[in-house]
Amino acid sequence: MPDSSNSSFRVGILGAGLSGLSCARHLHSAGAAVRVFEASDDVGGRVRTDLVDGFRLDRGFQVLQTAYPEARRVLDYDALRLKPFAPGALVRTGDALQPMADPWRAPSKVLGTLCNGIGTLRDRWKLAGLRRHVTATQAADLWAADDEPTDTHLRKTLGFSDDLVDRFFRPWFAGVFLEPGLETSSRFFEFTFSMFATGDASLPEEGMQAIPRQLASGLPDGAVEFGSPVEGIDGSTIVLPNGRRETFDAVVVATEAPAARRLLGETLDVTASRSTTCLYFAAEKAPLDDPMLVLNGDGDGPVNNCCVPSNVAASYAPAGAALVSVSVVGTPPAPVAQLEDAVRSQLRGWFGQAVNDWRCLATYTIPHALPAQPAGRPDGRSREVRFAPGVYVCGDHRHTASINGAMLSGRDAATALLDDLATETD
Repeated sequence: MPDSSNSSFRVGILGAGLSGLSCARHLHSAGAAVRVFEASDDVGGRVRTDLVDGFRLDRGFQVLQTAYPEARRVLDYDALRLKPFAPGALVRTGDALQPMADPWRAPSKVLGTLCNGIGTLRDRWKLAGLRRHVTATQAADLWAADDEPTDTHLRKTLGFSDDLVDRFFRPWFAGVFLEPGLETSSRFFEFTFSMFATGDASLPEEGMQAIPRQLASGLPDGAVEFGSPVEGIDGSTIVLPNGRRETFDAVVVATEAPAARRLLGETLDVTASRSTTCLYFAAEKAPLDDPMLVLNGDGDGPVNNCCVPSNVAASYAPAGAALVSVSVVGTPPAPVAQLEDAVRSQLRGWFGQAVNDWRCLATYTIPHALPAQPAGRPDGRSREVRFAPGVYVCGDHRHTASINGAMLSGRDAATALLDDLATETD
């Protein structure tokens, strides 16, 4: 490999999602000439925002956790103009919305949380202990702990009641992990819980795609080539449509897991994908006033959670209207029209007949929304980013199933590439 201290060192990066853009920025800062090949028409990968009739629709309900270490390190939060959700959630159970707030950050809602009928008083003490533990423990130590499925961890190891797990933890973290069985690693659960406890779940004023656009703004003009799907890799040569071939000193595959395995072969170690479906509705009036997530505490019907993004960031809806986001975990077997009917029927029980007048703006079904994060991975987090000489791979499937994991994996791949180059040139 040539010396990376000048732009003669060329790296081809496949994918302009968070991991690919993060990798490109680190390599560009080190003096490499980077070319990012993106099959679609814009940056972001799964973190995209569409403008529909004046509404901002993120492709699947997503938030930025401001406590994410890599996001804090790389992103300019002030420039994103972040708008936070209120800490905690509302739990729909029976015929009411019950507050489940963080009493340390929302002290005015302590009484409502204590008396909401979800779980026991003993659960409240255990929640306080869990919060104290995760906020006082270094992330590296959380990841070094014994690992087990989150459901087992909550019920048996931590001793929470079945009622609190089923009506609060399950809908909350089913929406985070995109799997209702809570089979996800307890290490990842505790790390994620610490992020909720110490930061804000936020939306950028211009939608979630503002994050990858900010990352791309740190690259030279023309560094990202859109409409360029990669058909194959031959060593450090990428094969594009119509037989076009581009050769680089190194190649980084920064796609979602199934595409990475298609390009690199079955020897690439990946986990299964978690899927989700998100429906967006335009309403004349918001069904609730709070900038909070509403959880389905009863476990019936297709809806796992919903919220009003325009209550959080007014820019998500035009004046005089509200945007309602509804999340369904998994890929429903029914056609989209039937799913919409089932969602409306359920939400009429929550918010009344006004739901009949909501206009469905879009439905996004995302089959590879997140990689699975099962318990029992040897180190709990990272997979190898070196695939072959001159070929590297990054993405949330190499680290953790999160925005933080995607960005950190991009940096890991860039670091590994530069370290290999330094070793070769010594």
